[in-house]
Amino acid sequence: MRRPATNFIVDAIAFDLDGTLLDTIHDLAAAINALLAEAHLPTLPKATLRNLVGKGMPHLLSRSVALSRGAPPDADELKRFLARYQQIYAARLGHDTLPFPELHDTLEHLASRGFRLAVITNKATRFVRPHLAVAGIERYFDAVVGGDDASAKKPHAAPLLLAALQMNVAPDRMLMVGDSGNDVDAARAAGCPIVVVPHGYSEGLPVQELRADGIVPTLFALTALVARPASPAHEP
Repeated sequence: MRRPATNFIVDAIAFDLDGTLLDTIHDLAAAINALLAEAHLPTLPKATLRNLVGKGMPHLLSRSVALSRGAPPDADELKRFLARYQQIYAARLGHDTLPFPELHDTLEHLASRGFRLAVITNKATRFVRPHLAVAGIERYFDAVVGGDDASAKKPHAAPLLLAALQMNVAPDRMLMVGDSGNDVDAARAAGCPIVVVPHGYSEGLPVQELRADGIVPTLFALTALVARPASPAHEP
């Protein structure tokens, strides 16, 4: 497993949400399968749905329906399915979500050292802060960018650039921490360094094959690899 060879000298650290900070697949899969059952379609294994997470709810829903019935929904169907899915998901949000090991200790340690922290996710914006609140971690973040907040979703650079702007840091002084090619591609496009965790939702691709600057075996291992600059950073 490749690990970063040197410290990252940064002012801020941005985290993906699903699969990086929180193990949300249990709620996501339950909501998807409830929707499929309502539509009299076959449900899908959680392991299958795990590999569909990362590109936002419309993509997750479209791919799930396509796998279940053998044909994707058309635009009108997808709109109806998405509205109902969001109702189901909102009703159970956080019920079965689990924090990844040492999540709170990691965020507390980084915040105490003066790092500005952000969440950048393709999840629909309306669900992001409630997830953070239920998990008890909302207070740690200086910026929260959901899937509806920037001009485009990851793998586009826009969400990362927006978070950097909100925290008043240069993109190359913001480390991205993610779990998939979406995160890596977005970081590369934005000019941010990027590390990945092995416990997330990498769309079926081994994280060793991603073009990250390194792999951190656990969230808390990140704390040994980051340092604040000795002098004030240049601003964007």
